[in-house]
Amino acid sequence: MGFMAILPSFLSRRPLVSVIRLNGVIASGQRGLSDAGTADMIERAFVRGKPKAVALAINSPGGSPAQSSLIAARIRRLAEEKKLPVTAFVEDAAASGGYWLACAADDILVDANSIVGSIGVISAGFGLQEAIGRIGIERRVHTAGRSKSFLDPFRPEKEEDVIRLRALQDQIHENFIAHVKARRGDRLDTKADLFTGDVWIGQQAVARGLADGVGHLVATMKDRHGDKVRFAVHGPRRGLLRRFGLSIAADAAAELEERALWARYGL
Repeated sequence: MGFMAILPSFLSRRPLVSVIRLNGVIASGQRGLSDAGTADMIERAFVRGKPKAVALAINSPGGSPAQSSLIAARIRRLAEEKKLPVTAFVEDAAASGGYWLACAADDILVDANSIVGSIGVISAGFGLQEAIGRIGIERRVHTAGRSKSFLDPFRPEKEEDVIRLRALQDQIHENFIAHVKARRGDRLDTKADLFTGDVWIGQQAVARGLADGVGHLVATMKDRHGDKVRFAVHGPRRGLLRRFGLSIAADAAAELEERALWARYGL
């Protein structure tokens, strides 16, 4: 017997909106948002209860370009297969990879204070070669392949490595821009320089075509589907270790990285 068959008839007639929560840094692994970690919940959201629409509740400072692309591609595939409208609702931020996810939706609504954009690519690290020298440590690296020891933080930075890194970043940046243009189309303000990595707040993002309006999830879905609309919230499942607090070291490192990403936007 199916899920809908066992519901009272007055409930089964009420429209359902599936809400997919995409909260946090985008990265492979147990803690971050990843394609593997979100696949089950996204697949469920598009089929369970025969929803009338899907809402993405996004609150992310970004992260991995590859994982952002994979998650967004899964959302688009299911939206087209199931012929369901998808709306993104931005909370604190949909920045960098978070905005990549938002562009998977058919329309994007923001809070008046949401941070939107950061269409760019960043790579950050440390140069520790002087530090290890001061404490008497000698770095020994042996490679087969001229570029195998690329941007080694324990060696002086090489100009050729920086040039190579920028070439990689430029390609990812072009992919990001192509995704935004393909999804937002003629809604984008062609006179504005949108792809510098800058961010905009609420109505500023709307004015530049990066979002479609200011609005909140429940109120918007009630306007579109009636006051009797129901919501089914889908979030990522925590792994067994995290449920029992047994991944303290890994979580601490991930927490520092996540805080650093949020801090870029003053959050």
